[in-house]
Amino acid sequence: MESRGNDVSCSAGGVNKFASTLHWGPSWDNNKWDLTHGEYTHTEALSNDYHVYGLLWTPDRLITYIDTEDNVVLSVDMKSQSMWEKGGFNPNLDNPWRDQPNNAPFNQEFYLIFNVAVGGTNSYFPDGQCGKTWSNTSPVASNDFWNSHGAWYPTWNYPATNQAAMKIDSVKVWSLDGTETYT
Repeated sequence: MESRGNDVSCSAGGVNKFASTLHWGPSWDNNKWDLTHGEYTHTEALSNDYHVYGLLWTPDRLITYIDTEDNVVLSVDMKSQSMWEKGGFNPNLDNPWRDQPNNAPFNQEFYLIFNVAVGGTNSYFPDGQCGKTWSNTSPVASNDFWNSHGAWYPTWNYPATNQAAMKIDSVKVWSLDGTETYT
């Protein structure tokens, strides 16, 4: 789950929007995230209340949802075709998932990662929108971002408030067969 957290008026995405995205492929430059991406728009700022961000992960399907399982944000079918086929990868590339089930690489354990990302140069934050103070093509984009902190840092209202913080009430994980629970 990812969200830009910008003001609602930001056309690229505001505090009422988030996305679910799987980043996958045989290499970083063959990332087929655009084939496994879904977006959700809430009626108000998502920060106004706690929400359940759910992930159902079976050998045949990966689904993300918000608050209730019927409010699906992303649904990825891994039964009808392999992820290699879904990606439409060049057949001349070495398939690292050859002789694996259709859901490879999602047939192995992964880590849950929680972070607050503030930018990047991959166009997730489009140039020239929402007060972005750096350019995707700049060779020193991270420096540009920091050097312009006078423009964006005050919008975080920190340390006066924690409005810009990621607040997590709990994280729960269950195994498919119900024999293991992690909290």
